[in-house]
Amino acid sequence: MFYLLWCSFLQTLIHLLKGNIGTGLLGLPLAVRNAGLVLGPLSLFAMGIIAVHCMNLLAKCSHHLSAKLNKPFLDYGDAVQYGMENVPWLRRHSIWGRQIVNVFLIITQLGFCCVYFVFLSDNVKQVVEASNGTTMNCHRNQTAVTVPSFDSRLYMLCFLPAIILLVFTPNLKYLAPLSLAANLAMCTSLVLIYFFCFTNIPNHINLPKVGHAKDYPLFFGTAIFAFEGIGVVLPLENKMQKPQSFNMVLCLGMGIITFLYISLGTIGYITFGEAIGGSITLNLPNCWMYQIVKLLYCFGIYITFALQFYVPAAILIPPVLSRFSERWELTVDLLIRTALVVFTCVLAILIPQLDLVISLVGSVSSSFLALIFPPLLQILTYHNEGLSPWVIVKNTLISVIGFLGFITGTYISITEIIKRNGRHDNLDASPVK
Repeated sequence: MFYLLWCSFLQTLIHLLKGNIGTGLLGLPLAVRNAGLVLGPLSLFAMGIIAVHCMNLLAKCSHHLSAKLNKPFLDYGDAVQYGMENVPWLRRHSIWGRQIVNVFLIITQLGFCCVYFVFLSDNVKQVVEASNGTTMNCHRNQTAVTVPSFDSRLYMLCFLPAIILLVFTPNLKYLAPLSLAANLAMCTSLVLIYFFCFTNIPNHINLPKVGHAKDYPLFFGTAIFAFEGIGVVLPLENKMQKPQSFNMVLCLGMGIITFLYISLGTIGYITFGEAIGGSITLNLPNCWMYQIVKLLYCFGIYITFALQFYVPAAILIPPVLSRFSERWELTVDLLIRTALVVFTCVLAILIPQLDLVISLVGSVSSSFLALIFPPLLQILTYHNEGLSPWVIVKNTLISVIGFLGFITGTYISITEIIKRNGRHDNLDASPVK
């Protein structure tokens, strides 16, 4: 019995780590640059504490409501819907709660997929362009001769057929062996990235301790994008042999994740300084070992695309299929999957800047799911059960912080996207001398 409980504990911990470690982690060195060498790590630590607290609130409210309604399990949308039913003047519109959560889940997961398109194209493009000059010398002062190739958006189109075929997989269990291989590939890549950073720390560090105020919203968007693992909290807890142990798993897992975020964000910024890219992989030297690191991480992200795509597909496809006869179900299913992948690819082509896509997705949707909804849900759930004024003030403050991050992060991200696209268009339009 103890062995089964230990296996369940370990399996849940691994899934929690996997749900929070992806492209967001690789973008954190740039986030630290936007906030500053001191303010950035401190802000990541504070955000980690708030994120864990909000995850605990969601789990606690789900328990309370499921016991009250005598239901075995509630997902995020269920919890918000039934929480709204506790308040008389919201009861009539409680279904909106589920629908709003589902909308943000769809935006978030499809946003992840857009980021994956940009990440894959940027990294593979860099590997291809440096392939002729790639050496065995991995010192930073070794400069590879790069040969310009296609625009990164053409690389996205090249990935499109392979990704469409990937999401045609009818059940995620068929991807289990590839998912295991992807996890191993990403872990190996992270170890080597840490190794390079720790062995290439400059002797003199002269970086700003606090960044510019106008760049802090970009930090917020990237950081909350990285911490957006709240969608896996309730499903993971439900699958545990002993759900009462989930709080321990959550604290341990998120403690490890926060440490990884702070350490890689800080050491990556120290190593590469102001030249840090939207993903730290883009700063790695063009030697064979680190070219392989980029490709291994790309393989991991490619397989992860199917896992992230599963959530919006599960929400959007069944209601549409219910309108068709059984003989058309497979055809319609595949068409919807194709349309959704093409949609994410088009969005990625329109916004091919990795750092800004990450910040925009984090600001728009992750801020609601991770920071705004959980504190409000606790207020709704315990509406008639004597919630202390301190808890109401604390929850309101967290939600306000999330909302301010949403407003400022979205505005700055969109402004920067327009500015960069304008510069790109001017360069394209300038006459060749």
